[in-house]
Formats: sequence, structure tokens, C-alpha cells
Amino acid sequence: MSMLPGGLVALPSVYRPQADTRLLAEALAREELFPDTRVLEIGTGTGALALNAARRGAEVTAVDVSWSAVATARANALLRRLPLSVLHGDFVTRTAGRRYDLIVSNPPYVPAPSAALPTRGPRRAWDAGPDGRVVIDRICAHASALLRPGGVLLMVHSAMSRAEETLERLTRAGLAAEITAKATVPWGPVLRSRRSWLERQGLANSAETREELVVIRARNI
Repeated sequence: MSMLPGGLVALPSVYRPQADTRLLAEALAREELFPDTRVLEIGTGTGALALNAARRGAEVTAVDVSWSAVATARANALLRRLPLSVLHGDFVTRTAGRRYDLIVSNPPYVPAPSAALPTRGPRRAWDAGPDGRVVIDRICAHASALLRPGGVLLMVHSAMSRAEETLERLTRAGLAAEITAKATVPWGPVLRSRRSWLERQGLANSAETREELVVIRARNI
């Protein structure tokens, strides 16, 4: 494992906290958490956000499809001596029958040429099909069933993955959804490596060098 800024450790294939993580952490800080607040993080990576909630006293469960991420999040919880339940697998399967007060997710959202999600390696943390919405749409479809009445979903993703569609899907599912935060960041190496493909798909133009990130907050009403 390598040491990251902030004292986190991570295995090589695990997504490191970046601008999207920080933006979501700021949104999480605005939510009230209590000792009986049940929190779920979908796609925990290093566990940074889950541990943030655990540090504030919430009862936190984190789920990830990557064994490397699960091992990393468990290691970071042990290092900080914080209670954190980290589960491996698909979030729908692993949370069957449970409901939460708060769901936090920084899902894979980068448009990718392949419709099939990667099954190994670091691309699992960002590749999300040709429109970047494979995981986002699953979260939208299941959020209502996973949230207690009044529960809140916080999700961050790129505007390239169509934030308005996310709002529409969550609204149709019975949640009151809105964009509560935005940030503009330079394109990273993944987007730069896919520029030609993104332009052909109509997802970017030749002059673009920055990406807009959005945080969506949806309350189960």
C-alpha cells in the first residue's frame, strides 16, 4: 500500500480522493449526523467519505465491487480506529432489506467506448459505459428503496454525464432532487486520452479543457 495525503493508504488500483471526492465531502459536512444515523457509501474506494461520517458518530456501511478497495477501506478504518462495516459486491445485493438515512456516492461516471464495465484494474473506478451513466442510473433506480422516509442521497458526477437526466430519474422515483454544488476542474489524463472519441460522440468539443462536477442532493419524500 502507498501513503496518500491526509494519511490514507491505498492499494495501487484504488481510486485516490480527488476534486470530486472533496466536493462531495463538503456536501457531506453540511448534513446533520447523529449516533443513530445510518449511512451507506456506494463505491467507497479508500473509505475517505465513509470514515468522515464514522468520525462524526454515524453508523456507516461502505460497499465496493473491488476487493482492493474493500481491503484499503478496512485498513484505513483500522488505522483510524473507527467502526466501519465494509462489504464487497454489488450495492443492491449487499444492502437487500436495509434502509439508510443517508447515502453517499462518487460512482464511476466517465464515458467509455465499451458498454461493458471493466471487471478489474483502476478503470473500475471511473469507466461507466458510452454515456457515463451505467452506475448512476442504477443508483437512481434503487435510491428510493434504500432510503428511509426523509433520507437523503448525495451523489457527485460530471456534467458530461447529464445532470438533468439524473434529476429527472430521481424525481420520477419519488425523490425531491436538486443540484446543490458545482465545481470546474481541469480535464484529467483519462478524459484527455479520450478526447477524439468524446468529440465524435458529441460529449465534448475541441476547445474544452475543463470539466464541470455537480453534487446532487435528493430527499426521499
